[in-house]
Amino acid sequence: MNREYTLGEYVEIINKALSDRLYDVKEGQLVVDAMRYAVENGGKRIRPVLTLEFCRVCGGEIENALNFACALEMIHTYSLIHDDLPCMDNDDYRRGKPSCHKQFGEEYALLAGDGLLTLAFETALADGNSVSAENKVKAARLLARLAGVAGMVGGQVLDLQSEGTEASLEKLSGIDELKTGALIKAACLLGCYAAGKTDSDTLAKAETYAECVGHAFQIVDDILDVTSDSETLGKPVGSDVKNDKITYVSLMGVENAQTEVDRLTEKAVGALVGFDENTDFLKELAYNLAHRKK
Repeated sequence: MNREYTLGEYVEIINKALSDRLYDVKEGQLVVDAMRYAVENGGKRIRPVLTLEFCRVCGGEIENALNFACALEMIHTYSLIHDDLPCMDNDDYRRGKPSCHKQFGEEYALLAGDGLLTLAFETALADGNSVSAENKVKAARLLARLAGVAGMVGGQVLDLQSEGTEASLEKLSGIDELKTGALIKAACLLGCYAAGKTDSDTLAKAETYAECVGHAFQIVDDILDVTSDSETLGKPVGSDVKNDKITYVSLMGVENAQTEVDRLTEKAVGALVGFDENTDFLKELAYNLAHRKK
């Protein structure tokens, strides 16, 4: 039986691994400083935690999943840097600190995002673990697809194009499936690849869990944007209304939106039957995310 970890232990492991993989350079160090500033600016680390835990529940050693986990968090962080830019959401704060472009300037923030995106694939394909070359290539291809125009980037495009248009749940779900759900799906599937557990049944269960948790996560984000405050969230609230974005709250109301979160969470938990190791951590994580306050 593999050792089980707490969320705090996972976050500590991930933070150290990220710091180790953000190496300094002789030229252009300012951009590395901006990359490090963004990566080390807190965050829940949910995506890399999912990668490590899915590796563990599939019977693998989490050390084999660390490169994938760090690569995923680098991509997530680059997306936040770019989201905050004036040409996108134009947010001055991220997790209670100045956004990367406010701290380093727009041009260096843009390059920091580019640097993290490319470093992610260098990291995912690095040596130092027992993941097979075949599974590394499959994982990198999957990560590229789910982070790109068929995933997160495509979702961002749809999100921008939806501003000021007629709202519908179908449209909103399609946006979130790509914009938020794609990287969460990548997180869970990369953990399976790291453990060498790539049979169709295991991947399908991981994908169902990821889709439900990812969808619920975005609905909770929409709820918090109208029910929380900037001090609690560490970022501006009310930006969805300001930018005339369609949200689950605007379409369903807060109570119905939370009901949908609960339904999705139960479906996610139900998908965890049959894994090699104890899945209590993943169950608790799903419930905690469904009722988070920030």
